[in-house]
Amino acid sequence: MIKLLPTLTFIAAIGSGVVGGVFFAFSNFIMPAFARLPAAGGIAAMNAINITVITPTFMAALFGTGLVCLALIASTVMGWSQSGSYWLLAGAVIYLVGSTIVTMVFNVPLNDALAAVDPASASGAAVWTNYLGEWVMWNHVRTIASIVAMSCFIMGLI
Repeated sequence: MIKLLPTLTFIAAIGSGVVGGVFFAFSNFIMPAFARLPAAGGIAAMNAINITVITPTFMAALFGTGLVCLALIASTVMGWSQSGSYWLLAGAVIYLVGSTIVTMVFNVPLNDALAAVDPASASGAAVWTNYLGEWVMWNHVRTIASIVAMSCFIMGLI
């Protein structure tokens, strides 16, 4: 497993960078654009994305990187004396907690709540207002965690 460490680290760096880039786009221009739409339009657009994003490619990037992080944790614990082990462990834990777990615990339930409302109703508008604050805040966490994890993996390779 230790022989695979550079390859796993490279894959984790690329995966966390790709995922961080997607999250960065949402935080910086997609969600601000949706916030400018009437609530019904913003809800419809976000619900469409939440369905469309479930592709093998994005799921492999998001959750496949998480699996690679689990392998990195095991490898670094077994070969702790390896140079850069602390960077790899830090990157793996940061990605798993800040990207994967935050997605499942915070963003996905908010997506489900958004999908359950009538976009044209007053309650839909209220859910949308809450969604814009909560979802975006957690997306900022995912963005920062993914980029910090990528940086840790790069440092571990150096």
